[in-house]
Amino acid sequence: MSNAPANAPADVAQFVKSQIRTVSDWPQPGVQFRDITPLLGNAKGLRVLIDLFVQRYIDARLDYVAGLDARGFIIGPIVAYELNVGFIPIRKIGKLPYRTVSETYKLEYGSATVEIHEDACGAGDRVVIVDDLIATGGTMLAGKLLLERLGAEVVEGAAIIDLPDLGGSKLLAEAGLPLFTVTSFGGH
Repeated sequence: MSNAPANAPADVAQFVKSQIRTVSDWPQPGVQFRDITPLLGNAKGLRVLIDLFVQRYIDARLDYVAGLDARGFIIGPIVAYELNVGFIPIRKIGKLPYRTVSETYKLEYGSATVEIHEDACGAGDRVVIVDDLIATGGTMLAGKLLLERLGAEVVEGAAIIDLPDLGGSKLLAEAGLPLFTVTSFGGH
């Protein structure tokens, strides 16, 4: 994996993008929410998406796929299953039942914290982090830091959607996390 941002082939990206619904003014006025549920509900769309990620990582010698709470929990376990590797949930604070390590990150107004089990992975384990989209990049960066604190090598961050105008992909690249995204949307 190189540090240069990678994207899906144009025809696949366009097909995936065509399956994503934009919901205006949700969850608050001015936000254009990118809803992946139509993509997931379309058998061909889900297959194309999962196959794209599997083909990307089939030779990456991964030990785990880590999914970010909550939509990373939808695609992450499927990709992990197909790659015959384990799945690591990175959850919002207070949701994991065992001993955890946590990372707090900044939001536009305030902060949030994510956690991982302290024994989720170990030194030298190769991990890809998946989520539905990259917005401000805070959650994925926190996930990267947690995995690295446990000794893992974070090979790449992967998302269906990049929202480059929100600066997350730039932040992650500056933090040294290679990225793979399927499609992107301008604006918020």
